[in-house]
Amino acid sequence: MRLSPSKLAASLLALTLAAPAVAAPVLMISIDGLRPADVLEAQKRGLKLPNLQAFLKQGSYAQGVRGVLPTLTYPSHTTLITGVSPELHGVGGNLTFDPYNKNQQGWDWYASDIKVPTLWDAAHAAGLHTANVHWPVSVGAQVDWNLPQIWRTGTADDRKLVAALATPGLLPSLEQQLGPYADGIDESMEGDKTRARFAVALLESRKPDFMTAYLTALDHEQHASGPDTPQARAVLEQIDALVGELVSTAKRVHPDGVVTVVSDHGFLPVQNDVNLYAPFIQAGLVTVKDGAVSDWQAMPWNDGGSAAIVLRDPSDQAVRAKTAALIAQLAKDPAYGIARVLERNEIAQQGGTDMAQWFVLFKPGYEMGIKPDASMPSPSHYRGMHGYDPSLAAMRSTFLIEGKGVPAGKNLGEIDMRDIAPTVAHTLGVSLPQAQGKVLLP
Repeated sequence: MRLSPSKLAASLLALTLAAPAVAAPVLMISIDGLRPADVLEAQKRGLKLPNLQAFLKQGSYAQGVRGVLPTLTYPSHTTLITGVSPELHGVGGNLTFDPYNKNQQGWDWYASDIKVPTLWDAAHAAGLHTANVHWPVSVGAQVDWNLPQIWRTGTADDRKLVAALATPGLLPSLEQQLGPYADGIDESMEGDKTRARFAVALLESRKPDFMTAYLTALDHEQHASGPDTPQARAVLEQIDALVGELVSTAKRVHPDGVVTVVSDHGFLPVQNDVNLYAPFIQAGLVTVKDGAVSDWQAMPWNDGGSAAIVLRDPSDQAVRAKTAALIAQLAKDPAYGIARVLERNEIAQQGGTDMAQWFVLFKPGYEMGIKPDASMPSPSHYRGMHGYDPSLAAMRSTFLIEGKGVPAGKNLGEIDMRDIAPTVAHTLGVSLPQAQGKVLLP
């Protein structure tokens, strides 16, 4: 039976509406703590990274990515998925601000805390299918096949928690095929291998139009032993192999697709812990009873290489003046390793959380300690840290992209982290109108 031109046009329109077009499917891989020079200068640094370096010839890359305030995992990953600064997206640190520790060191796991649309939301609105493996701030995200990141105790019960919060039935069905999933708090190389295996299975079985996958072992090792150590280099070379598996699978599933590799921050070696809690306690701005905070007026929010200072009542001028005087006094004391202090207007200019009235930025080599009774100075509890001033070259992160429509061998120069989400949205053919950055591709 032949259709009339009008009926043929109507049929084609119905097909178009039923099967949304995607400009190019995208796989977005995050390698926590990957520094751009590790890829750009791999041979010089003695690193064997064939899969990551392939992006330099086959696709486009940034010389460096300037990050957000603070240069931490959760605020950065939320910027990577939204294209806006922490002040707008609402994720101001890794842990929720919790002066009384009622949340028992709870991290900012929940996508409901993100105040603007994400790339997952934009893809869903366009009728595209999405998947996720372990991306930060993804619990409850609008994702078709979601394996979110969350943990509580570090025991096997964490896997039950992930199963309960993942897309119903998804984790058990994958575990029947692949064996046990990684525990939520497992940041080891074995944990990355397991999650990469599950990501490959999701790509092959669900063929999502947009997928995010997060690898964390490099960050874990650089905290433990420091950047540029033999241990960290060995981990990165193993991660390169996982990237190769993910890229080859994505190309097989979507020959016309795009793959991008991103990271959230750089890294610096660290030697000294700064007890910033003690002076606030001594000044009466924080009250401790039986080893726990019982009251507070001004409180540091630990960001590793920096600390946000939060006032319980920003309109209380007496407390504000007292806190400002204390911070000025600490900044003059070399033992505290303070490089500079950002005032509220400077925080707003840099897009930091609106909860912070000041931002204390530590010098390289110093980090905020975690124990309020620690002596000053104390040896650092980590050997590597981030969270420092975003203007530092050592805090630059990574952006690599290859595939359909991506110029080959193109150096994009230094870019803003907020450019990445609108670039991915453009590649997918979806709308992300709130993004503060620009599209990097033609």
